[in-house]
Amino acid sequence: MTNTLHRQGSPESLRRDYVVFSTVANGHNDQGAEEKKREFLRMAARHGPVNTAIVQEPEVVNEGAKWVWNSLAPPTVAVDQALEKFTGSAHATATFDNLDAVRGFVEELIRADMGISINISGPLDEVGSCCRELGRKRHSAEHSLGVFGKKERLPSNQVLEISTMCGHGMVAFGLITKIIDYIRLGILTPEEGAAYLARPCTCGAFNPSRAAELLESA
Repeated sequence: MTNTLHRQGSPESLRRDYVVFSTVANGHNDQGAEEKKREFLRMAARHGPVNTAIVQEPEVVNEGAKWVWNSLAPPTVAVDQALEKFTGSAHATATFDNLDAVRGFVEELIRADMGISINISGPLDEVGSCCRELGRKRHSAEHSLGVFGKKERLPSNQVLEISTMCGHGMVAFGLITKIIDYIRLGILTPEEGAAYLARPCTCGAFNPSRAAELLESA
């Protein structure tokens, strides 16, 4: 089970939202896991992720309110700096906003054959076709069953589409509402607002590219 399954939104919007992460099982395939996860993240950086588990340090990621991951030159410098602080117990996660990047990344992971499990969250048809094109049959598939209980106490779908991109619930409903207000007032751009919202999600699963689109729509 993964916390990245609960993302909400239209099929069109979710086709720009994919999370790829690696997992190991203690006592089974955890030998050398720390360096394997580092290599996973180095590979991810070559395929243009919009977020990763290693770009949470302000000196690496943010310049004021601006998201500068994709503008760092060369990007490997930032990756190497961030990986110095990465440990084997940390999440190795990369988030993408297009399937072509995911396909290229997974193809490289297949060639590397590091012996760790790879999990992809995204629309099932798109993820399935990606695996088939690369000659791989997925091991299993999991679905979120949705929300049960007093759903009238939930915020609007507009807020939920953004908040569920952090499956651990670290992006607060109130913060999202405040960011939307700031954008309406012209204090922030959608891209700046998305960068602020991405910061509390320490796993790197939050998609700031899609968040900017949702904030602009809101």
